[in-house]
Amino acid sequence: MEMKGSEKIEEQVQKRSPFDMLFGSIQRKKSDKEKTDIFQVKRFFKAFDKEATKTTNEKNEEVSDIKPGPGDYGDYSKTNEETSPTKEEDPLDLDLGWWKVKQFMEKYDKKAEIQFINLNNCGLTATGIKELGSLMPYLPDVEEMNLSWNESVGGSMVLMTPHLCHVTRLRILSLSNCGLTADDAGSLGEALQHIPNLQVLDLSWNSDFRGALSRLTQHFSSNCELKSLSLTECSLKAEDGDSLAHALRKMPKIEFLELSANKELGSAIKNITEELKNCSSLCVLKLRSTGLRQDSISYLSSAFQYWPYLRKLDLSCNKATGGFCAAAARLTAFKRLELLDIHQCSLSKDDVTALTQVIPLLSNLQFLDLSSNKSIGFSSEHLFSRLRFLPKLKSVNISNCTLQKDSFAGLAEASHYLLDLEMLDLSWNKCVGGNLKLLFETLKSAIGLQSLLLSSCNLVTQDLAVIASVAQNGNLERLEQLDIAYNDTIPDEGWSLFFESVSALKNIVELDISLRPSTSHECGPWFIHLLSNLVKLPKLKELGMQRWALSAAERQQLSRIQMENNINIHYD
Repeated sequence: MEMKGSEKIEEQVQKRSPFDMLFGSIQRKKSDKEKTDIFQVKRFFKAFDKEATKTTNEKNEEVSDIKPGPGDYGDYSKTNEETSPTKEEDPLDLDLGWWKVKQFMEKYDKKAEIQFINLNNCGLTATGIKELGSLMPYLPDVEEMNLSWNESVGGSMVLMTPHLCHVTRLRILSLSNCGLTADDAGSLGEALQHIPNLQVLDLSWNSDFRGALSRLTQHFSSNCELKSLSLTECSLKAEDGDSLAHALRKMPKIEFLELSANKELGSAIKNITEELKNCSSLCVLKLRSTGLRQDSISYLSSAFQYWPYLRKLDLSCNKATGGFCAAAARLTAFKRLELLDIHQCSLSKDDVTALTQVIPLLSNLQFLDLSSNKSIGFSSEHLFSRLRFLPKLKSVNISNCTLQKDSFAGLAEASHYLLDLEMLDLSWNKCVGGNLKLLFETLKSAIGLQSLLLSSCNLVTQDLAVIASVAQNGNLERLEQLDIAYNDTIPDEGWSLFFESVSALKNIVELDISLRPSTSHECGPWFIHLLSNLVKLPKLKELGMQRWALSAAERQQLSRIQMENNINIHYD
């Protein structure tokens, strides 16, 4: 009669001698050690396999203004040395988990990386968020996660946030324009305790945060590691400002704070400023269009002395500010200031006078935006003449400042000393027309000039002759953007002169010659020069020709060039 399997095993055990059992035990231990060694070797080579998938994530300032650029909030490229203990994983589970991660990322045409999850603008939904959360146990080394511009994930953060405990090394989290709700703010706040190394948090363009910011900030731990916080256009109310002020007490290391486009936040600026006085590491402060008033500027400027490392200050688009005299004087506290943006701030004559005294002391300034402050143009030229003391200036924007001939002459003279100039915007200043020759020496010396904006400046033929002459001499070889739109004052001979020499602009990427919306003209003899020289501009990608009345044959010729040279030509 045939024995059952269990009976056979029992009989074999009974027949084994004590020596056999001892020797077998030794063999098993040896075999287990060999398996362990093989497992360690497999893990070693697997690490190299995953390492090969890594790519360097480079950051770009929005920015503009949508995201901070390199150096805006310190160096976060270093891996945190503190790691949480993890239990030994079965190699088969690790392999299967990583395979699932790769499959998930491939669904969104993205590459799986060990330290970076990039699902920016991928059409993520709640289902995707849930699946991503389930994969986090296999991503313990993730340091950066970008889920921005996925508007359909709003209301579903609770499906992912409980799993953030598996990514304790996470340093950068971007969730801008995700349609996040008040409940999402709450669930995200609760998860913060599990990601203690978080240094960068971007929640911009989530307008449903209105009145609910406390649900996030109440969970900030004391002395948290956060160095960058972006809340652009989140419809924040005054009470949100108070919640933020309370949270700032817990963020002594904050370096980058972006609160722009929250128009009701101005009424809470006093409380915010009081807490920011304790943030001595602050490097970037952006308060564009936050409803600041004259008293707000006074409160804010009283804290300037507490931020010795501030490099970028944006107070623009606060039309009710004015009274900038005291604030201007306090700008001298910023020995490292590189960017000052106070465009559209209703500066008065007295404000301009105060700035005139301070500007020469900001020797590290690289970006200056005074545009849309019309009183500047009516003040004396002395403000612009002081720019000669700012040798590091790279960008000067004084568009729509109602410049007069004297103030423009002062600017032209001072700009001779700006050898590092990369961008000059003089748009919407009519006095430039017929006087561009005053900038001739500047255009010759600023060999790094990349952007020249002269829209709606009443340009005439001799102005285009200046541009043509400088270009032919090779002084504008790095120019990438040239805007001479809305200059209906240029006759056909001016356009002909310009297009005969435009091929000298070898690096031009954007060129705009559009007419005003209220006008329309037929193309003159210069059109043939345009056609012949467009093909000689290898880097040209955008050409604006709106409101030019083109014949069927001219449209056909432009269409052919557009297709053959991959140029976007905008015409009516």
